[in-house]
Formats: sequence, C-alpha cells, structure tokens
Amino acid sequence: MSTGISANRLELLQIADAVAREKSIDKQVVIAAMEEAMQRAAKSRFGAENEIKVEINPETGETNTSRYLHVVDEVENTKTEISVTDARVRNPAAQAGDIIAETLPPIEFSRIATQAAKQVIVQKVRDAERERHYEEYKDRVGEVVHGTVKRVEFGSVVVDFGRAEGVVRRDEMIPRESFRTGDRIRAYIYDVRREARGPQIFLSRTHPQLMVRLFAQEVPEIYDGIIEIRAVARDPGSRAKIAVISKDTSIDPVGACVGMRGVRVQAVVQELQGERIDIIPWSPEPATFIVNALAPAEVSKVVLDEDTNRVEVVVPDDQLSLAIGRRGQNVRLGSQLTGWQIDILTEQEESERRQKEFADRTQLFIESLDVDETIAQLLASEGFANVEDVAYVPVHELSEIEGFDDETAEELQGRALGHIDARNAALEAKRVELGVSDELAELEELTPAMLVAFGENDIKNTEDLAGCVSDDLLGYIETKDNERVRVPGALDGFDVNAEEANALIMNARVRAGWITAEDLLPPEEEVEDDDAENDDGNEAPAQGTE
Repeated sequence: MSTGISANRLELLQIADAVAREKSIDKQVVIAAMEEAMQRAAKSRFGAENEIKVEINPETGETNTSRYLHVVDEVENTKTEISVTDARVRNPAAQAGDIIAETLPPIEFSRIATQAAKQVIVQKVRDAERERHYEEYKDRVGEVVHGTVKRVEFGSVVVDFGRAEGVVRRDEMIPRESFRTGDRIRAYIYDVRREARGPQIFLSRTHPQLMVRLFAQEVPEIYDGIIEIRAVARDPGSRAKIAVISKDTSIDPVGACVGMRGVRVQAVVQELQGERIDIIPWSPEPATFIVNALAPAEVSKVVLDEDTNRVEVVVPDDQLSLAIGRRGQNVRLGSQLTGWQIDILTEQEESERRQKEFADRTQLFIESLDVDETIAQLLASEGFANVEDVAYVPVHELSEIEGFDDETAEELQGRALGHIDARNAALEAKRVELGVSDELAELEELTPAMLVAFGENDIKNTEDLAGCVSDDLLGYIETKDNERVRVPGALDGFDVNAEEANALIMNARVRAGWITAEDLLPPEEEVEDDDAENDDGNEAPAQGTE
C-alpha cells in the first residue's frame, strides 16, 4: 500500500471526526454522507442506471466501491443483470435470484464531481444537525432559555442559545420592547416542531408561563414546591396578576413572592420591562377568589351564576373605576385569572335594577293573576319571578306567606294555571297560523313560545331545525362598517345555552333521518383482552367490591 493512499485514508477519517465534533453529531452520520457523495460520483462516472454502493471502513478509512448485478436466466439490462453462465465464472455456486458484487476501480473526482460531493455532504450534515436540534429541544417545551440576539428580521428576533437557534415572533414580543444584535435575552420555549426548512424552536416573551418560570427562579419556595402559582393573567408589558397558594400554613405565599423590600418581584418586573404584577392569594371558593382577583378595588357583594359561568360583582360607587381599571384592564385580567365572566355594577345601579325588577314582577302578577298591588308585591318580595313559579310551587309554600291562608294559596295557584293554559292556547293558535308543523311541536324540549319564535324566524318543520347551527338559535356577532353588531337568534330571550341549542338541533337531525341516535353516543373505550379475561380464559374477578 502506497504512502499517498494511506495519507488520503487517514485524512478522510480525520475530516469525518472533526465535522462530527464541531456539529455535535454522530461520526457515522458524516461517514454515511461521504459514502452517498461518493456513490453519486460513481454513478456519474459509470452510469446512473447502475446499482452502485460505496462503503468506507470507519476504522481504516479504506473505500470499497461495488456494483451489484442480479443473476437471471435471461439478461434484459446488462447494467444491472448478469446471466447464470457468466455469474458462475465468478462464483461457481451462483444461481438465478442471487446478487453478485463487482468491485469497481477507485473514482477519480473531477472538479464538478467534487463540488457535487461537497454539497451532498454539507446537506446531509445539516439535516443531521437539525434532527439533533429537534430531538434535543422537543422535550424542553416549557423551559426558559438564555440566549443572544443573532439578528432581527421584520420585527421577529432570532436567538442563538449555543447549540441551536430559536425565534421570537413579533406577536410574542412585549409591546414597545426592542432588541439589537448581541443583546442578551430570556424567553420561554412554547413550541418545537418540524417544518420544511428544518425544526423550528418558537420562543415567547408574552406567554403567561414565562412569568411562572421567572418567579420559580427568584423564589426558592416556588422552586421547591412549597408555594404554587395556580393561575396567571397577563397584559404583556403593562400589568399582570398571579394567584398563589402555600402548602405550608406558616409561610405567607404573597410575602414570599414579594420578597424583602420587594426585591424578588422587582427582579421579575425588570425582566418584563416594568410590567406591574399583582400577587393575590388563591382560594378554592370562587367568590373569595374573585374578590381577591379584583384587588385593589373593594367589593360589596358577589352573585355567582354557575350555569353560565358568569358572576355579578357589586362595588361601592367610588370604587367602580378602580374595579374596572384603565381601559377595562383590571376586570379583564381578573376574568382571565379566575375563569369567570365578570360583570361589575355599582351599589346604586344594583339598587335601581332590583327596584325595576320588583316593579316589573309586581305588574306581571297584577295583570296575570288579577290581584291587587299588595298581593303582587308580596309574591315578588318572596322571590317568585314568574307565573310558572306560582303555578307549580307546592301549595303550602304559598300559604306560609304572611297574610295568606290555604284558600288564598289555592285560589292564586288556580288563577296561575288558568293564565298559563290561556296563554298556551293563544300560542298554539299562533303556531298553527305561522305554519309550524305538528312534528316539530312534538319535540319535548320546545315550549309553545319557542315554537312561535321558530315560526317567526322561518323554522317551520323538523328539517328546517335540523339544518340550523347553534348561532341561528342563539345569535352571533358580525362586523358591519367596522362596527361589531349582534345578530339576534331565533331563541333570543329564552333561557337556552349553547349545549341545549346543539342538543335541540341534533335531536331534530335524528328525527329527520339525517343521523341515527347511535351516532350521538360517545365512542366506547376499547378494552384489552387481558383486562377482560385471565390467561386461562376465565372472566377476571371484579375488584374493589365489598
């Protein structure tokens, strides 16, 4: 073996080793890239239709170039096939279906072939490096990374954090925040995914979890799990609220997060460009939590509606602006933090509203039950909201009202039932007049008033209802002339939520024959055979029964 050839082999391995170390990838990946590059050069030299394979010995650097020929009875392509007779000259045991490897002479690389080989190797190494980046960072979603701004492109910031690059898109930047090339930056990894140009690491400066991670770095009790951040709401660069709770009753979670003279919270504030942070105690009681979330405003009363997930908060008149906050910021963050839709009223507004409700109910009872104002006010003050409440409540609850006896209660209930029957009869006549089908009226969920509303909105049979979507029934918001306008639905004014509206539509689709009742059932979970039977084929015994 000549000295020149030995030097070339040694140099080949040294190059592979150096590239693998520099790019932090497996040396075998680099050698495989070299093999593919040489294979392409060989096909260019001997013909692309040939089946050629190049192997590099990772220990010695020796290169072996072979062409594979399929042994066949009749040769149709001399580039890839060889007859049994010719094959047995090389290997007496050769049979049809075997593959013969023919060693080719070393490849002389031309300038063009060298460039092509270089491109192949560079591309393969880059692909391997990108795959390493993806494998390394795909499990690091949720971490905060430190990096250096590499460049700024159209408002987005490309960050170099050593072994990889990430990008902070413009919409993930804190408003009015700017970075220059070379600046240090901390950001939150919220997504890592493969894309056509390679794996992309997406970073954020506005993600709520960035604040959680920053507090964990500044507050040892959070890092150790003694204090937990239960909820975060941010208006990036302006204001934020975090709800904290301590597992150790001897440790004040708010005080621990603020730190001595506010040093801990100030460190986070400075990192987030002066974002003002309200730290509040979390509570399992929704009302208490909502009151805490609206701090520093004082709250007089909280009324929860769990069905609609809305809460009505009453504040003193002089606290209204503080509770709402500048541009609604305080109540918006409070709503995000608690998960409740918050409506704020002043004490005066609440009083006026309740007085109006009381007057409306009193008038309703006067007209519907043909009673005087005193009796109507007694019913309204006892919490009866409509005629149905009077008609279907147990008689003894009416007779227990001060000034009422059994006879009065029975008379009131009889009048309420009579009013409902008369009203339903009128609605039924209106329903027939509007052409609403009897089949649609058979749906148990629909009241006579709903059927009339459907008729007035051109929903007159089961197929009409089946063709609706929930927005048709509940209404929706659209933009007209740059203004958001609410388009009313067929069931506006009725106490129907989105889930009930969808159930109505699906029931109609079943009746119309569009779908079957089985289509509405949730998919059954597959049960593995091992869970259902023992190895001997017997049923598994029930567990957990007494």
